[in-house]
Amino acid sequence: MREFKRTDRVADQLQKELAVLIQREVKDPRLGMVTVSGVTVSRDLGYADVHVTLLGEQSPERVKENLQVLKRAAGFLRSQIARRVKLRHVPELRFHFDESVVRGQALSSLIEDAVASDRERNAENGSEDESDTDNGEELS
Repeated sequence: MREFKRTDRVADQLQKELAVLIQREVKDPRLGMVTVSGVTVSRDLGYADVHVTLLGEQSPERVKENLQVLKRAAGFLRSQIARRVKLRHVPELRFHFDESVVRGQALSSLIEDAVASDRERNAENGSEDESDTDNGEELS
């Protein structure tokens, strides 16, 4: 079994700290409800790629505006992290929009639509659940 790498531990700590700092300390009214969905730290600990998601509207303009706000606040956030986390060098923060949540929601709605249309088709054919029953017999 392999131990956690230092970069993983640093990334985990940065994710926790950034989640709190962005929520409580960044006072820009343009910044919406941002969630830090993940942090990846480079092997030399020079850079941290911070993946964020937005609550509510996810238009490209809103995403771009929120990323700009976070980019401008990166220096401030880095200085706050330096005070809270014991690191010789705090990585440079690079913010990215995490599209996996949006893609997951789209896939989920496609699946729901497919299941609903299957149910409708089965109801029209009058064969809903007929082929799935075992006539109440118990198998041993």
